[in-house]
Amino acid sequence: MFLIQGGGASAATDYTGFLGMVDFVPDIVTMNNAHESHWTSFVDPRIAHVLAGWPNGSDPRLHWVKVGDMVVRNVTSDTRSPFGGPIRAHGNSIFIFEVAGLCIAHLGHLHHELTPEQYALLGHMDVVMVPVDGGATLPHGAVINIIKRLQAAVIIPMHWFTVAGRDMFLDALEGDFAIDRSGLTQITLSARTLPKTPTVMVMKSDYLRD
Repeated sequence: MFLIQGGGASAATDYTGFLGMVDFVPDIVTMNNAHESHWTSFVDPRIAHVLAGWPNGSDPRLHWVKVGDMVVRNVTSDTRSPFGGPIRAHGNSIFIFEVAGLCIAHLGHLHHELTPEQYALLGHMDVVMVPVDGGATLPHGAVINIIKRLQAAVIIPMHWFTVAGRDMFLDALEGDFAIDRSGLTQITLSARTLPKTPTVMVMKSDYLRD
């Protein structure tokens, strides 16, 4: 999960029901259901906007929500079933958070490279959170193609299972991107302070605390 705050609103991505040992209620939560670490059926009833990223029957779920000065919308993509099963149309959502002059994309459990139509729907991104497990979602080469096409200033790796696997992704980016391995648990970004050179920021996970 990532917690995004700005514009008088807060949103938690890949919400699983537990943010930490605090009584904090985000305004918006987004979820994808590729597997259980990305969603929950036990949502805090105090959360005003619960955005599911998978289909409603055969119809895609499309969202556009504004809270304060934060807008959250989604672009759907297909997912593949395990072990070569059928493709699930609109099975994943890329959620876009527009806030404080920034466009932030969380690619979710992305299973294929994006189409021209999907790139057009996404538009320009300043920050992109990308899955870098190398297999459960996309091979590293495909992820690199996507982040180069999106031309974001900040890339945040996510959905990695081992440090060695994550570092294979980082090594493949050396020379094309700056790599920030400081491992912060939170970062503050603004349109005026985005890095001039596209930068991969390696973050460290932690629960919310008082």
